[in-house]
Amino acid sequence: LVSEIKKRFEVRLHLHCHATTGMAEMALLKAIEAGVDGVDTAISAMSATYGHPATEALVATLAGTEHDTGLDILKLESIAAYFREVRKKYHAFEGQLKGYDSRILVAQVPGGMLTNLESQLKQQNAADRLDQVLAEIPRVRKDLGFIPLVTPTSQIVGTQAVLNVLTGERYK
Repeated sequence: LVSEIKKRFEVRLHLHCHATTGMAEMALLKAIEAGVDGVDTAISAMSATYGHPATEALVATLAGTEHDTGLDILKLESIAAYFREVRKKYHAFEGQLKGYDSRILVAQVPGGMLTNLESQLKQQNAADRLDQVLAEIPRVRKDLGFIPLVTPTSQIVGTQAVLNVLTGERYK
């Protein structure tokens, strides 16, 4: 897709991915190889799951290639060390998921939708029902003709899945 867009249009392309499933790192690498102009990453202490792929991993992957970033991995490590301490202060605000989660591959939940789902469930004292909601999302999408999960449809599908699970009835 990147190479075709670049071939047909004079535009800058920038790729934004969340690292929830473990696929984002590969997507960034393939997009870079195809000519994308920029990618979003996050320092490792703040990366993965709900965030972006780790900057340091991409820098190390690209080192010595035609796409070498020139960034100093040791300087990046000192930045990561700082943010590891910062992150500790905000631990109470982190979501349920830790690391990669293959359930997200099945449910195809975007990062922003995932945090919203968790928030909705927490507000209803039902945070323990996330697994059921993730299983319900593909069923709701199927019923709606497999609409793409981008705002606002992602929020509509997610909210309907939450309602279906919490009420025990579909579409009531």
